[in-house]
Amino acid sequence: MLPLLSRFWWVLLLRGLAAIIFGVAAFAWPGLTLALLVLIFGAYAFVDGVFLLVAVIGGWRQVNDRWLLLIEGLLGIGVGILTLHAPAITAIVLLFYIAVWSLATGVIEIVQAFRLREHVNNEIWLMLGGVASILFAVLLMWSPATGAIALLWVIGTYAILFGLFLIVLAFKMRGLRDRAKEVVGRLDLRTSS
Repeated sequence: MLPLLSRFWWVLLLRGLAAIIFGVAAFAWPGLTLALLVLIFGAYAFVDGVFLLVAVIGGWRQVNDRWLLLIEGLLGIGVGILTLHAPAITAIVLLFYIAVWSLATGVIEIVQAFRLREHVNNEIWLMLGGVASILFAVLLMWSPATGAIALLWVIGTYAILFGLFLIVLAFKMRGLRDRAKEVVGRLDLRTSS
């Protein structure tokens, strides 16, 4: 996974920036209607999934754990399409969509962080992003009757924190490109012998 993440560090950066933009928009326009919130979330989940798929497809041969990233990307695209297809859904259903997506994303990111431990110190940033995703999902499931304005604040905070974690991880992966080339070289030697 290290070669993939270090090669496509910019995808992590774009995902982080998209999350921060989404979070700032949630704070900047607290009077948004729930329908607009649905559209913004759907667009974000879709774009996040597309960026992740670009990284997975671009590094398909280099990574053994590509299925986790593929599932996360497809899940984001699926949730985005489903959300954009039915913008008139109720707040409870929206909360359920967001919570399930966030929970699945968090679990997958924690698994990825444990797998990165073999190659990288301080994989904590990806793990913290996963923990933040799970905590956000639990919060949404715990109090589904949260008002639209309060929901915007919670979503905005989560998106900004998650985006910051991804940006820190992106620059860490960018700095590890040489190490990733060594890992790929060792893997090539193993498979050729």
